[in-house]
Amino acid sequence: MSHIELDRIPFHRPSIGDREIAAAAEVLESGWLTTGAKAHALEAAVAKRIGVKHALAVNSATAALHLALDAWGTGPGDEVVIPTTTFTSCGEVCAYLGARVVLADVGEDALLGPAQLKVVVTDATRVVMPVHFAGQAVDVAALRAIAPNARFLEDAAHALPADVRGVPTGRLGDAAAFSFYATKTMTTGGEGGMLVTDDDAVAERARLMRLHGISVDAWNRYGAGGTWAYDVVEAGFKYNLTDLAAAIGLVQLERLDELADARAAIAARYDAAFADSPLLEPPPRRDGDRHAWHLYVVRLNLDALSIDRAQVIELLGEAGIGASVHFIPLHLHPHYQRSYGYKPGDFPVAESIFERSISLPIWPGMTEPQVDRVASTMLEICDENRAPGGVVTRLTATEFTTPAQ
Repeated sequence: MSHIELDRIPFHRPSIGDREIAAAAEVLESGWLTTGAKAHALEAAVAKRIGVKHALAVNSATAALHLALDAWGTGPGDEVVIPTTTFTSCGEVCAYLGARVVLADVGEDALLGPAQLKVVVTDATRVVMPVHFAGQAVDVAALRAIAPNARFLEDAAHALPADVRGVPTGRLGDAAAFSFYATKTMTTGGEGGMLVTDDDAVAERARLMRLHGISVDAWNRYGAGGTWAYDVVEAGFKYNLTDLAAAIGLVQLERLDELADARAAIAARYDAAFADSPLLEPPPRRDGDRHAWHLYVVRLNLDALSIDRAQVIELLGEAGIGASVHFIPLHLHPHYQRSYGYKPGDFPVAESIFERSISLPIWPGMTEPQVDRVASTMLEICDENRAPGGVVTRLTATEFTTPAQ
């Protein structure tokens, strides 16, 4: 393959324009930078968009997960079921509270399904944390039949906007955590998140705990009509979102469908390019549900190739294309092996998906020539590294599809 000098295509580039810059400048000039009117406006706008009673702005989806578990009184003796195909934040928040992390395998769609949950659920299962991977939402209703007494906490970091049969993420479980990190469909300027729920008790507890466990937040203490007096009710956390971040988020939320549609168009272009290749598989998806396309994860047909995933990523890098991997399954990390006794081989489906997966660039602002360059380079790398006599059969995305139940 020839490696001509071309502009590098990064794995991600945020879509920040003049409106976001103006919104941030307005806050900088206002004299009030931390949690205040903009943060509260973002909460109201997110709650309206999703259709929930409560939305609480926080500094990360990790914070939102932690606050929800805390609000439910999760602690020692409780088990929290998490798919091993996820980021470590899902497990670490359980450790904060002394609860036991119970990992589960995933289906061929990389999601936690009823078959996988059934294997690990016990009488001690307090919470199930379905992870909406790459933008495809978990069918939470199908999981409830397996663990009817558990709370369901959606890790929706990848999945705004996404839905299952028209029901949006954020309303599938008992509470949900959204991420506004830099790479997500909408961002609050690099870091940020939102906890959403219809549960009044969860919202009341999380509102208290997200800012040091004090009875009155800084906006009420220092704003007009506020009071200097406050009570420390609990040993809380420093999880609040700033007005500077929220102002950017308000503009991004207004652009959410535009940004999501741009991602979907890129995914469709990749789909068309990869449809006939026996050397790799487009991402699985469930027909009829909205996919957020936070990630576009292709799977290599390693039996047909003479190189592995790491070498493919290296060759993409040499061609000026950024790529990543989502995720290294939790049971392969030292912490989860040391703390909970997991080991390689425990979750074979997750490991097989991991070994074959590459996340390709997908961000609003990518041009069609850039998308085509990524796709053609990927196909060229695979074609030039076919295994002699290798197996070239493949499963199609529709064969991976898990029917909604």
